[in-house]
Amino acid sequence: MAALDGLRILDMTQYEAGTCCTQSLALLGADVVKVEPPGQGDPARGRWRGLEVDTEYFLNWNSNKRSITLDLSRPEGRDLLLRLAPGYDVFIENYGPGVVEKLDIGYEVMRAVNPGIIYVRIKGFGTDGPYAHFKCMDMVAQCAAGAFSITGEPDGPPMRPGPTMGDAGTGM
Repeated sequence: MAALDGLRILDMTQYEAGTCCTQSLALLGADVVKVEPPGQGDPARGRWRGLEVDTEYFLNWNSNKRSITLDLSRPEGRDLLLRLAPGYDVFIENYGPGVVEKLDIGYEVMRAVNPGIIYVRIKGFGTDGPYAHFKCMDMVAQCAAGAFSITGEPDGPPMRPGPTMGDAGTGM
């Protein structure tokens, strides 16, 4: 029996920090259901680039999950999400600043339909403060943390570190 058997997670993550988190939980036995928009699905699938198959990047971070398609920009899609929420223990999202608020699926809304839900937000610069409205991705986080300044050749310019420590580290 896996550590998280029986735990159900509603996954609204994309790219890496959030998907790394939910993949890790799935590997520990949680039942993870990923919510994707219609058409291209998760942007990491590569459909926006005209690919007809999922990218290795998407497959690497989304194994052990199931996906559903919901159009949350439409009232019917949002209502369906809220009808699904009581069947889950955890809700995890890592959309850009203001997206969840625009969709009106914030913590208070989710708690109203599922009082016991654990609501997780993964944001590069948090939800308040001077940088909260900025988008963040791995390289931005590594720059802000100073990782570029200690990577590379001695006396050389800053260099991008190889691994995505900002995203994968956050997800873990």
